[in-house]
Amino acid sequence: MRISTKGRYALRLMLDLALHDTGTPVRIKEIAARQEISDKYLEQIVAVLNKAGYVRSVRGPQGGYLLTRPTEEYTVGMILRLTEGSLAPVECLDSEIGGCEKSDDCVTVLVYRK
Repeated sequence: MRISTKGRYALRLMLDLALHDTGTPVRIKEIAARQEISDKYLEQIVAVLNKAGYVRSVRGPQGGYLLTRPTEEYTVGMILRLTEGSLAPVECLDSEIGGCEKSDDCVTVLVYRK
């Protein structure tokens, strides 16, 4: 499975927020400098994370972003599903699509679900 730049950068952003979680907001410019990523691109990614409720925005001169949950509650899968969509290796395994009419006898489905 290949992960897009958006997914990789979202993981790096969330990890940076977790590592610098002191209770005060972390600015995108600081994360961008540490991670060597464009702050404009990170702003697009953090908007998706904010909308999903993974981070919280704090406005003002001391503003930035905070995690909304304890760091232990986040998983790589959560972040990648949000930014990449389904992680199913083949379309018939995607639970959002619902599989196909042959899924009860399908070797791929049977092996994958074990």
